[in-house]
Amino acid sequence: ISHNKYGGKKQKILYRQRDYHGTTIAALASGGQDQRKDQYGPFPDGFVEVPHCLEYRSQFGDVQDYGVRAANAIEEVILREGADTVGALVLEPITAGGGVITPPEGYWERVQEICKQYEILLIIDEVVCGLGRTGTWFGYQQFGIEPDMVTMAKGVASGYAAISCTVTTEAVFDMFKDNADDPMSYFRDISTFGGGLADGRVKTPHIDQLAADGVVFTQSYSGAGTCAPSRAMLMTGRYPTRTGFEFTPTPSGMAPMISRISAEMDNGLPPGLYDSDLDQTKPPYEQQGLPPEEVTIAEVLKDQGYATFHIGKWHLGRQNGMAPHEQGFDQSLLMASALYLPEDDPNVVNAKLEFDPIDQFLWARLAFANSFNSGDQDRFEPRGYLTDYWTDESINIINANKNRPFFLYLGHWGVHTPLQATREDYEAVGDIKPHRARVYAAMIRSLDRSVGRINTALEEAGLVDNTLVIFTNDNGGPGYIGLPNINKPFRGWKISQFEGGIRVPLMMKWPAKIGAGTVAEEPVAHIDVMPTLTAAAGADQPQDVIIDGKNLLPLATGNGEAAWSRDTLFWQSGHYRVVRHKDWKLQVTARPDKQWLFNLADDPNEQHNLAESEPDKVSELMSLLDAHAAASRPSLYPPVSEQVIAIDKTLAERFEEGDEYIYWPN
Repeated sequence: ISHNKYGGKKQKILYRQRDYHGTTIAALASGGQDQRKDQYGPFPDGFVEVPHCLEYRSQFGDVQDYGVRAANAIEEVILREGADTVGALVLEPITAGGGVITPPEGYWERVQEICKQYEILLIIDEVVCGLGRTGTWFGYQQFGIEPDMVTMAKGVASGYAAISCTVTTEAVFDMFKDNADDPMSYFRDISTFGGGLADGRVKTPHIDQLAADGVVFTQSYSGAGTCAPSRAMLMTGRYPTRTGFEFTPTPSGMAPMISRISAEMDNGLPPGLYDSDLDQTKPPYEQQGLPPEEVTIAEVLKDQGYATFHIGKWHLGRQNGMAPHEQGFDQSLLMASALYLPEDDPNVVNAKLEFDPIDQFLWARLAFANSFNSGDQDRFEPRGYLTDYWTDESINIINANKNRPFFLYLGHWGVHTPLQATREDYEAVGDIKPHRARVYAAMIRSLDRSVGRINTALEEAGLVDNTLVIFTNDNGGPGYIGLPNINKPFRGWKISQFEGGIRVPLMMKWPAKIGAGTVAEEPVAHIDVMPTLTAAAGADQPQDVIIDGKNLLPLATGNGEAAWSRDTLFWQSGHYRVVRHKDWKLQVTARPDKQWLFNLADDPNEQHNLAESEPDKVSELMSLLDAHAAASRPSLYPPVSEQVIAIDKTLAERFEEGDEYIYWPN
């Protein structure tokens, strides 16, 4: 914690020199106290003894405010050592010397005040606990203590059972695991990164293997906080401020329906915005997309002699030259609507989200349909659960094209809402609560299975060594599904540009070129995928077109760190603009009129807004944003609504005054 959160400071632990703490201190420090050094080894530096109120009970028992004065004695030690050097305080809630001895009035209240004041973790050592002694299982419960960690060196029944364990709050757990230097600590849906749903019970072994076999980018970003602009950047390598494709197209009627349902909900959120007149000026949903004159990676690879295939989500237009089969793909199996199976299919388990207006719209309007090389025409029902069906068709493409170069863009819909899983996957993940989390976990399982089946197909076709496989996601996890931990440790959600909305996994496997277990720590983004694939195929970049992305292969092969020169990345959704320059990230919104400034090297989880204390840095980054805006083209379609997103709460939680939020234009 000292290393990850405080730059090596706050490394000292205060403790009470007492035999009861022997096992606990040994566990915390790989050492022991004085009388146990021979058994446990030398006592490590950084442990400082403090007085404990119970030691002075007989001496000061009648003194007024004795409990507060005893706690203040601990504060004196903190100030003597230097508050910026002290990270934790270890105390027991009660002791048993000659019987159960309880702390004096006011002691624990003052101790907790001191810990909060100086940012010191309170570790409670339950040396004496159990119903027979205190009336509660743990002493801290008896006295209203809210510890950061609890250790037990003995037991919960008699106080002397052979048990030793340590538990923490989730906030402290995140301090241990989640830091910018650790690639195995993000994206809780994927067990590769120290996650796995249901406290790690739902693993993703096939995605884990893909990561282990190639390169993992530890600071990878989506192009936007929502899906469609990110996908446009994947295809073109260009910012939406160049293509004009800045917002996510929504089906007709979606914006007004969501606006109406949101207004009727009693969730405490500020009111959203919707402009009905402006909405009438936009082209139909099917004609909102990536302009045909934009050059896609499919077109580049097709000119290089590759057979090109698209399966799944597109969301970049369906008519007027914008459908995938009109944007460079020889064949396109398109997600024409968005159910994974019919709602009443006997093999499906559904989870409807009554607190989410988007979910209500999806269930009311969606069907179970795909189309082939026709944009929005010639719909048909897929042969099975969508994730599995698209995997089947992907394997067919691999086998049919194994003797020629091919490019397959598989845009899985999973794990997007509406939440639907196969009954087999639902049973396999076990009894997870709430129901929506179990369905979501089952959908993750199906996605991981898809990755495994596709890699197996490449191996069986003899293609695995010389095939580049890329795995990523188009945005962070959404708060509107009501699962609070899916983006931990990052703040924010999809439909925001806090790290939780735009930090996504990115891994690449190419055994012939990329060594297994490679880690790249430079910030990268979806704009880099198109130039990377272009370079991998030996093709030339499109002429007379500005490509904002960079080729990632030098980083992936471990040969390009010294030559990597990009310092700045941009995001924009209307008035909500963001720049990351080196380790500094500035977010600016008009609604609310606010700036957030974070130093991601020290604060990767965006907990400490430095906008007021670092005005020069704000000015520097604002200049970058303004220069980027000056070179931008107008958006193709105006935003007609602004959705309110709580940064630190899911949509299933009530918004309270003082909670931070943004308005998201779309």
